[in-house]
Amino acid sequence: MIQAIVLTFLAGLMGTNGIPHFVQGITAREYPNVTGNSATNNAIAGLAAFAIAGALIAAAHAGDHLASALIAGAVGAVLMTVFHARRGAYWMSRRFGKPLPQA
Repeated sequence: MIQAIVLTFLAGLMGTNGIPHFVQGITAREYPNVTGNSATNNAIAGLAAFAIAGALIAAAHAGDHLASALIAGAVGAVLMTVFHARRGAYWMSRRFGKPLPQA
């Protein structure tokens, strides 16, 4: 059960993190990203995050511990939502000396 909780929590983080990167990428907008701020990098990063989240859910065998897995995934999603709502990607870029996207 611990494995299901940890993996679905990480899946919630990854899947939710993929949303702003994917959306900004497919709408041709730059967004802070460790691989570069371009729209293409963000679209690919978003897709990769979705794939990783799916693989984590599959590895978690979430169906065996459905309630725990759903709660853990939701907690991960909420934490990443708050991170992006508070402009965490911009903060991290500044913190680690990465260039910010053009306005």
